Amino acid sequence: MNRRVARIKSVQALYQVEMTGVEPAAAIEATLEQDEKSSEFLEKLVNGTLEHQSEIDGRLEGALDHWSLDRLSRIDRAILRQCVYEMMNLEDVPVNVSINEAIDLAKGFNADEEAGKFVNGVASRIAAELNEDN
Repeated sequence: MNRRVARIKSVQALYQVEMTGVEPAAAIEATLEQDEKSSEFLEKLVNGTLEHQSEIDGRLEGALDHWSLDRLSRIDRAILRQCVYEMMNLEDVPVNVSINEAIDLAKGFNADEEAGKFVNGVASRIAAELNEDN
């Protein structure tokens, strides 16, 4: 499974965990096709995002102008949480790759064409903050 597919499945799993409260391993399993195996990257994305969710949500709240995290759609929250997790914790993934992948996910999962622009704006603000912190 390539990283793009892993990101799609990760967003699906994160969404499912938030919607139903199912265990992360079961959510990951539900995203897999018959006879498809999970990947280390997929599991790292899901488990890492959930483990760091409170810190990630704090970053997101700070980057949302006149919005609260609760106002975002669940799918946009999952996409942004995953993107922020990548930017904060996966040194082998360039920040611009994380942002571009999140934009593509937002465009793919949303009918609203503005979703990609919104995700880009929020993710870019957080990337700038992280750059200042380092």
